[in-house]
Amino acid sequence: MKAIVYTKYGPPDVLQLKEVEKPIPKEKEILVKIKATTVTVADIRARGFTVPPAFWLPARITLGFKQPKKEILGMEFSGEVESVGKDVKRFKKGDQVFAATLANFGAYAEYKCLPEDGPISIKPSNITYAEAAAIPIGARTALYFLTKTNIQSGQKVLVYGASGSVGTFAVQLAKHFGANVTGVCSTTNLELVKSLGADKVIDYTTEDFSRTDGTYDVIFEAVNKSSFTACMNLLKKNGTYINITEPLPNIRMLWTKLTSKKKLIFSRNSPETSEALIFLKDLVEMGKLKVVIDRTFQFEEIVEAHRYVEKGHKKGNVIINV
Repeated sequence: MKAIVYTKYGPPDVLQLKEVEKPIPKEKEILVKIKATTVTVADIRARGFTVPPAFWLPARITLGFKQPKKEILGMEFSGEVESVGKDVKRFKKGDQVFAATLANFGAYAEYKCLPEDGPISIKPSNITYAEAAAIPIGARTALYFLTKTNIQSGQKVLVYGASGSVGTFAVQLAKHFGANVTGVCSTTNLELVKSLGADKVIDYTTEDFSRTDGTYDVIFEAVNKSSFTACMNLLKKNGTYINITEPLPNIRMLWTKLTSKKKLIFSRNSPETSEALIFLKDLVEMGKLKVVIDRTFQFEEIVEAHRYVEKGHKKGNVIINV
């Protein structure tokens, strides 16, 4: 089968299209013929090994010290079940599915094996493979962190980085849970974020979000580009601050945790189960959650796709047709 392989860390050019051995499913695994995958920030960081300093050692242990342990990137995909192991009960040949691969990566290929009890579900029936491929990481991340806050109807939520993959889903999910949502993004994405249901949108290029009126129950930092001090000034006394990209709190954050009733939640992986994907599938089929696609690239254009995402200006998701 064809796959995008990288044998060393570096710029997008380290990605190469090669022929590799097609996997065979074990007793409790399914083999999926991949139709579409995405380029996530995690793929970019793993390829170039550009991880936060505090996360350097565990990342090296996970990804590989001198060279990548997992030579095929790709953290989410959609496709069709090609075959199943003899003990598989949840899926059958021909099922249309979408899934996350997380630390194992492997979605930049024509085929991928996954355990049937992992983060995999039947694809929403009313969207394309391309749209379905963009849900397992961004939407599941947004859902995981918002549910950690015990979000309630009527609460005020601010999403910083509201036009990105996680941000676009966070805005929609917060609205689904009944919150009043303020999104922060650039000028070019104001209408997009409004269309997703945001009650208010702040253009960070022309307006200081920290000068907004009122305070928030939840501040969801999706891109790690806001001022922590400003966020704390806007957060209610018992509010929750979420930062999905910061693995460890700094001294200022630790002090806040020790001296206030504010709750701080930092980057962590969501559980590797199917429950969240099934919940999101239902929302999509009810028309309550939509996928934002910025650009679509062909499998052979993976280098160009990585270059584009690495610029840091994508809105929503970047798709790779496999």
